[in-house]
Amino acid sequence: MKENVVREKSYDFALRIVEAYKTLAKDRKEFVLSKQMLGSGTSIGANIEEADASISKAEFSAKISIAYKVARETCYWLRLLFHTTYLEKKFFDSLFNACEDLCKILRAILRSCGRIRTSNDQEE
Repeated sequence: MKENVVREKSYDFALRIVEAYKTLAKDRKEFVLSKQMLGSGTSIGANIEEADASISKAEFSAKISIAYKVARETCYWLRLLFHTTYLEKKFFDSLFNACEDLCKILRAILRSCGRIRTSNDQEE
């Protein structure tokens, strides 16, 4: 299988999210917000995997679009867990930066697919 940076980064991120969820559930007894984080954080990579198996450009860009949206959602849950003091700053910063990195990559892919207009593009 050829190297796919976004697939590898999303898989590594999902592993970290699973570990974060286990810690939050076991040590902090937090189940509601962390379950949301777990779902969206692992869904990023699942949608990227589906995009890789796409049979059309439209299907590919739709799956990448979903991956981007759940990555943004994951950023939200991470911020919420941090601001409610369930995540310590250093741990939050590491996870949040990795999530933001995925968002940037996915947004760039969407831009190259023509799914996102840049600020310089004019609406017709």
